[in-house]
Amino acid sequence: MATTQTTLTEAQSFPMTELKLDRPASGSKDAEAQPVSADEAPAGETNVVRSEPATPMLKLIVAGYSFFCAGVNDGTLGPLIPYIIRSFGIGTGEIAIIYGTTFVGWLLAAITNPILTAHLTLGQLLGIGAALQLLAHCLRPWSPLALFCITFFFQSLGMAYQDSHSNTFVSGLKNVPHRWLSFIHACYALGCFIGPLIATAIATNTNATDGWKRVYFVLIGICVLNMAGVMVAFRDTLWSRLHQPNDTTTGNNSNPSKHRNRAAMVGMARLMKSKPLWLLSLFYFFSLGAGFTAGGWVVEFLTTVRGGDLAATGYVPTGFYGGMLAGRMLLAEPTFRYGEQRMLLVYSALCVALQLVFWLQPNIVGSAVALSFIGFFTGPFFATGMSVASKLFAREDQTAALGFIFVLAQAGGALFPSITGIIATNAGVAVLQPIVLVLFVAAGISWWLVPKIPQRSE
Repeated sequence: MATTQTTLTEAQSFPMTELKLDRPASGSKDAEAQPVSADEAPAGETNVVRSEPATPMLKLIVAGYSFFCAGVNDGTLGPLIPYIIRSFGIGTGEIAIIYGTTFVGWLLAAITNPILTAHLTLGQLLGIGAALQLLAHCLRPWSPLALFCITFFFQSLGMAYQDSHSNTFVSGLKNVPHRWLSFIHACYALGCFIGPLIATAIATNTNATDGWKRVYFVLIGICVLNMAGVMVAFRDTLWSRLHQPNDTTTGNNSNPSKHRNRAAMVGMARLMKSKPLWLLSLFYFFSLGAGFTAGGWVVEFLTTVRGGDLAATGYVPTGFYGGMLAGRMLLAEPTFRYGEQRMLLVYSALCVALQLVFWLQPNIVGSAVALSFIGFFTGPFFATGMSVASKLFAREDQTAALGFIFVLAQAGGALFPSITGIIATNAGVAVLQPIVLVLFVAAGISWWLVPKIPQRSE
């Protein structure tokens, strides 16, 4: 899958940015760092790009808010699972369908994104993603079970388009991108932190069987702001047409769309042969699978296996996501300073140890504390991994590589909770603990195998 990029060089292979200048790629610089004035353009040139400032604050805020929306969506599901089971009269196997449709949405995004990014601008891609998420939340309060499950397909597809492109847009900044990556992913953790608070507070204060669905009215309002933010911050590319210099210079102007599609597919096929791409993807696939499985099923586990009170244990995911938020805010700089690859190995080992504590001791409070620390040490995983990935791939490949990694990561976050639900149908929710432990071990091994960052200058 491909995501947004901001250099002229990348436009030759993955045309997914904003308006480009008709000038040689060899002399190009990053748009955020190298403003281009009208005086520099050749005579008669009308497609002059208005460069971004080094730190485009409004776009960064909107990118962070899109991750916040995704976090609220993900954070509300876990506490609502017991209510969904009771309201629809279903079991854990049917809950697995929700995660399954989410996985299908991410999978479809991985397939379609290279094609869409060859034809649409950044603003248009973000707008489509925001609109799909808003549609999903508008349908949920009125949905029967079948349609309710399908809404998670729309939600994940919209998240894939918006968040993956926002992620690569931020990673392409020249001004301390690792800090801005930490910012947008901290926004996701903040949404995950607030989500369980909203869900539990509303669901426990209603006597109606379907009262928990009122949670989605709050999410509708959040997604309306998300849509408005995209329309304002990215209006420079929302209504524009993607400009393709190659269409008029390479002899392919007779069928430019076909040429773009072929170029995107050829580039993606080349990336599929990259060992770092698959190792990083597996790291995210397993680590997000562990986090989503733990955060999604912990309430059902504590009430069913440990005998906890539903009204109280509904807040336990807040501790997990609160730890994640703290980790993304506090560990970003130490991780960058002492070595990103080394520190993530340390964090992975700590997560394995804490997961054993969560599993082997029966106290609910102790389990909640251990889970919170797991969230804390997994906090830097996503932003740090994306930072390492941006250094392992050539500049012209980063767009497709980061997008593919991002989508496969989220697919793992949907697939493993689904598998857990299917297994729990016969074996019980106690299977949560060994599954999460194995996923953390697999993530640590995958990260250990990632090649060292090469020293290169661009």
